[in-house]
Amino acid sequence: MAGGRAGVADLCGPRLLNAAHKLSSADLKAALGNEARALGFDSVGVTDPDAIADAGWRFREFLEAGAHGDMDWLAASPERRADPRVLWPGVRSVIVLGVNYGPDENPQAILAQRMRGAISVYAQGDDYHDLIKKRLKALARWLVATSGGEVKVFVDTAAVMEKPLAQAAGLGWQGKHTNLVSREFGSWLFLGAIFTSLDLPRDDTDTDHCGSCRACLDICPTAAFPAPYKLDARRCISYLTIENKGPIPREFRKAIGNRIYGCDDCLAVCPWNKFAQAGREAKLSARDELRAPSLADLARLDDAAFRALFAKSPVKRIGRGRFVRNVLIAIGNSGDRALIVEAERLLDDESPLVRGAAVWALSQLMGRGEFAASATRVMKTEPDDTVRAEWGLAGMNANP
Repeated sequence: MAGGRAGVADLCGPRLLNAAHKLSSADLKAALGNEARALGFDSVGVTDPDAIADAGWRFREFLEAGAHGDMDWLAASPERRADPRVLWPGVRSVIVLGVNYGPDENPQAILAQRMRGAISVYAQGDDYHDLIKKRLKALARWLVATSGGEVKVFVDTAAVMEKPLAQAAGLGWQGKHTNLVSREFGSWLFLGAIFTSLDLPRDDTDTDHCGSCRACLDICPTAAFPAPYKLDARRCISYLTIENKGPIPREFRKAIGNRIYGCDDCLAVCPWNKFAQAGREAKLSARDELRAPSLADLARLDDAAFRALFAKSPVKRIGRGRFVRNVLIAIGNSGDRALIVEAERLLDDESPLVRGAAVWALSQLMGRGEFAASATRVMKTEPDDTVRAEWGLAGMNANP
């Protein structure tokens, strides 16, 4: 669930080959695939810019239902997302590329370790945007130098529907969880795209291989899929822990468990992962300190320590307040009274978002009388109305 700032680069340069040695379109495409893999891409395909017409009306239906929640950037330019030619009229071919980030261990195993935080696989290493954008630019420069034309590169942050384009380019298909599934890499592909004014041979569109399987739909802790191939982001744990800027809605707090940044459940359970392989890019590999971090340690992070721990990580973009909010929800779900001291200390945090989450965590770990005594003491000095309301609501639902 990435933000909406445009990530576009215009790249052009002189041809390396003169007209006498110009590659045929078929040879150029073959050379493009070789160059892409040499640069570290695991999948590459080419499609027509008008290949995703059906995705446009499905996207508009998603927006009209309000299922995008507070992600206003998604609704800002729907016509651009629905048709690459609106984004850039000069595009004649769309090159879609994938980088495998398959984990080297079961992402669901940590969910049983309630005193530790579960960070989504994609965020345990360096930020993929930076890595893939550099590779896209290098490949785009090679393409222009080899055959001329104009190009633009996109990495998730612009108004581009990468997943439908990836299916049209043959990289995989959008499964019932709306994410891309690859027969070769399962659920674990980062995507990027190069728009070019060159007319390249197209790949065949991949077809849906989900069959009658419902594993991704049935495992979702918050029932975020109202129907196959439809997502309500407002119920999705990735949205709630990353994009949502306010308190976690009370109805979802228990279901979040110890997931403190994103959720991999619908990806990890996909049967096609039996063909997946661990990613080969070291910078995308999980850092040891982010595989199963202690909730107690994370709750003690101040802003400087948060920035240091998550340097180069996509986690850094949500800021320390939202992150510690998530940690406190996990603390409340841990069942470990030893973590009461961590939540109590954060009742004095400068962020009302953090203080409110600390209140809820204490309501889950303390007995009702103990919690009431804390409320009486702290409410005397609590200035924020939302936090005061949290004390009142949490008190009514505190443990006996």
